[in-house]
Amino acid sequence: MSEKSILAYFKSPEEAEGVAKKLRALRVVDLSIDRFSRFPGASMYSTGPFTGGMPSLTSVTYGTTYSDKDVSILAAADPSASGMSDGGQGGPTGRDIILSVVVEEESFEKARRIVEEAGGFI
Repeated sequence: MSEKSILAYFKSPEEAEGVAKKLRALRVVDLSIDRFSRFPGASMYSTGPFTGGMPSLTSVTYGTTYSDKDVSILAAADPSASGMSDGGQGGPTGRDIILSVVVEEESFEKARRIVEEAGGFI
């Protein structure tokens, strides 16, 4: 049998989990839910000015330090890092949860409808 995939974006992990439960009833081949950020890479640790450490501007503004020096520089150069921007200090907003699912071809249209009816952006 042939397989098809869907990448759908959601506003919260709970929305994506609700859809995932419905999709699992279709006997999916593979399914994952992840959060992504405008700055790639996982953070090494969380810290802040009131917890005893201040290794970088990103640690103060975003509450995290990135393991990749290039990512850390990118984050520090973002306008929201200075605290002087007019918004965006809270990090990414909107659809930062991605659900990826692989289904058998005969289940694809039903899976697509389930995702769209739940508010997922394909």
